[in-house]
Amino acid sequence: MKVSVVFPNVIYRDGPEDVSRFIRGVESLGFDELDMFDHVLMGYPTESRKAPFYPSQMPLMEALMVLSYAAAITERIGLGTGVLVLPQRQPALVARQVATLDTLTGGRVRLGLGVGWQASEYEALGENFRNRGRRFDEGVRLLRAYWGEEQVDFEGEYYRAEAMAFEPKPPQGAGIPVWIGGAVPRTLERVAEYGDGWMGQFVKSPEVATRLMRKIRDGAEAAGRDPKQIGMQLSLSPFMEEKGKGFFRDTPRIADRYAELASLGFNWTSIDTVPLFQAGARSVEALLEKLAEIRQAIDSHSTG
Repeated sequence: MKVSVVFPNVIYRDGPEDVSRFIRGVESLGFDELDMFDHVLMGYPTESRKAPFYPSQMPLMEALMVLSYAAAITERIGLGTGVLVLPQRQPALVARQVATLDTLTGGRVRLGLGVGWQASEYEALGENFRNRGRRFDEGVRLLRAYWGEEQVDFEGEYYRAEAMAFEPKPPQGAGIPVWIGGAVPRTLERVAEYGDGWMGQFVKSPEVATRLMRKIRDGAEAAGRDPKQIGMQLSLSPFMEEKGKGFFRDTPRIADRYAELASLGFNWTSIDTVPLFQAGARSVEALLEKLAEIRQAIDSHSTG
């Protein structure tokens, strides 16, 4: 099972040198990918809207910019988003940014995409929140057209391209892996219909995880696709129904969780570094030490 590490935005406070040290450290520890969490803005609660899922003043670094920075100082590690909110952005520009990143890394990109949940963010960016799902479906088709077709002619409800060129094509071409994040029914349908993988979010229990994966696989078969070709990812964090207090201070328990996910049929997992930070790893050095412990524990579990 492959393991990605989610970049901790908070370490910007330690300066560029420590940011670089963290990124190189994740690569040297043998992890498979560095992932970036995506939000452009975070809203404050107002009289007409609730507080967001995350603190309003949480630090945010732009996902593709950080991955580009990481590309310049690494050689092997994969670079991904988990997840990029596609309908807030112009698909043609995203296609160009991701293709450039893939080109300059020799094909190390995995693109996680989602529709997002924060209406105020859409509004502040001048995008329509209500039709985001339909624009997402259309946007993914357009990304793949730009990456794979010599001449792009695209006529959608929201996006249009007439006799447009897109060069250079990325090394992975239209096959840049597009993984889709979320757990609502339409997200599972999208994964089954055209996704390369599923990034599970807010999953309550092993039973729910199994049920959701079964829905994806059944949907893939109905769509004429091979379910075995669709990747499955869930965070190394505890299931929502579990008591997570102390989880990230208990390395053996983390290793057991890794084994549990593998037994359920997941072939990717991710380590969210924010809980590591909250559990006491408050510096780049401490974060890397904890990640090294986790890496050793799951490697020992895998070979034991």
